Amino acid sequence: MGYLRLRDVVKSYDGRTNAVDGVNIAIERGEFVTFLGPSGSGKTTTLMMIAGFEHPTSGTIELGEENLTERKPYQRNIGMVFQNYALFPHMTALKNVTFPLRMRHFARDEIAGRAQKMLDLVGLGRFAARFPRELSGGQQQRVALARGLVFNPDVLLLDEPLGALDKNLREQMQVEIKRIHREVGITMIYVTHDQTEAMTMSDRVAVFRDGRIEQLGSPLAVYDRPANRFVGEFIGDSNFFAGRADPARPGTIELDGIGPVRVAPAAAAAVAGDVDVMIRPERLRLAPATDADNTFDMLVDDAINYGDSILVIGTTHGLPLRARVVRHAPDMLQRGATLRLAWSPADARVLAKE
Repeated sequence: MGYLRLRDVVKSYDGRTNAVDGVNIAIERGEFVTFLGPSGSGKTTTLMMIAGFEHPTSGTIELGEENLTERKPYQRNIGMVFQNYALFPHMTALKNVTFPLRMRHFARDEIAGRAQKMLDLVGLGRFAARFPRELSGGQQQRVALARGLVFNPDVLLLDEPLGALDKNLREQMQVEIKRIHREVGITMIYVTHDQTEAMTMSDRVAVFRDGRIEQLGSPLAVYDRPANRFVGEFIGDSNFFAGRADPARPGTIELDGIGPVRVAPAAAAAVAGDVDVMIRPERLRLAPATDADNTFDMLVDDAINYGDSILVIGTTHGLPLRARVVRHAPDMLQRGATLRLAWSPADARVLAKE
């Protein structure tokens, strides 16, 4: 049943177009779920409805045994962390964290101790007397995180909280948020358009498009077994080839411009007719092929060195192809070179044509 449940939630601002279009999701207590999708996909609007800042046009939002749909934000025991920190500039870090406790009329002798403990949890105990202007962006975001957690909310919502930070600091904060999640055990819902954040932090990922959830699953399930081409393209790097599946030839797909290739029979069992075949670049390898492998000859156009691997960009049979390989001799990856690439039938994902 889930701890937090959204049932057929719809949000329309003009009565004609749905910004959120029939979202259904059940989130377990203590789970870390990420809402992932491009701008305008409905993920933040869904988060704002859970918080109570937006009201659904229809549908219900339930937490435990309670219906939250008509409750005001202050009537919901839900914490919120914003991208822009939203700290009070005239208050110290400690006073920013005590603010929600005072608004909820916690006992006076409990407030300071609880706030200090939460600042210690986020590693800012010795900065309690500093004002936001005296803190770095990462430190300000930690204060905002402590403020969202200090009153023991049932759910903590995080709306792209790391979007304003540089790459290294963002990665550090990802680790910190996961550590805090493990220690506190609170249900967290995290909104981002950054697929790396979703993959590294989440128990499950909900991929949004046009106000709907296209797929909900573990990060690896969403990456390895995307429900459709949109999910496969949005998460990770992908090669897609158009083709046709014939039920009379299980395990074989006829790719347009390339010819027949072998796939795992189970991969194509549920589709017939026009299909897209997805192969991740890291699944293509330069190693010698076995009799069971498929092969491509790739004409190299460019190579991008990432240090631990090289992304080779080129074509096969005139179709675009990308392969991520380990280091090799530079002349093998020069423009105009030809690479023989092998891939296993089990590495292909066969998707019905949208």
